[in-house]
Amino acid sequence: MEYNTGRDQLIIPEYGRHVQKMVKHATGIKDEKERKKCVEAIIAFMGARNPHLRDIKDFTHKLWDHLFIMSNFEIDVESPYTKPEKEKLEAKPEKMPYPKTKIKFPFYGINIEKMIAHACEMQDGELKEIMAGMIANHMKKDYLNWNKAFVDDDTIFNHLKQLSNGKLKPHADFKLINDKDIQKPKIYRKLKKKGKNFKHKKNFKKR
Repeated sequence: MEYNTGRDQLIIPEYGRHVQKMVKHATGIKDEKERKKCVEAIIAFMGARNPHLRDIKDFTHKLWDHLFIMSNFEIDVESPYTKPEKEKLEAKPEKMPYPKTKIKFPFYGINIEKMIAHACEMQDGELKEIMAGMIANHMKKDYLNWNKAFVDDDTIFNHLKQLSNGKLKPHADFKLINDKDIQKPKIYRKLKKKGKNFKHKKNFKKR
């Protein structure tokens, strides 16, 4: 019995071993015309085996690229498309630089800090106060998503003051969005019962 461990490794497994054997056979054909005819038959078979590729733009180009890859770029046949380069496929991608930005309050994220920095540069007035209120509401949503509990509005305003170095402040009459409008009803009721403001424990009896 022949086991897969003793066979050649599949280069593109989704096409199966039979297709890879056909590609290997076509690579060894010496006659150029016969080899070309065999390759075209293999391409047609690959397309029929993978009809989902027909929804991809230039799917035939993709099949030809896969054929060259399965032959280890050894097959000598004229392609209607530009042949893939082995060096480019084997090249390792460049390392992506890891962001080293320090975030004062991670649960708000870097985008909040960027919004605050932009708002601080705005001219003092009504528009700046409206912008401060919008940012504060967004901060409260982010805080509750992270903490999944209640938060005092004063905490949000203090954080806004720290992040803006005191340059950003909503209008004196501004009120933050209500917790009930942020939390889902069931979660809100559950948190309200078990939240930090719930002073009495279950089965607690007054003396």
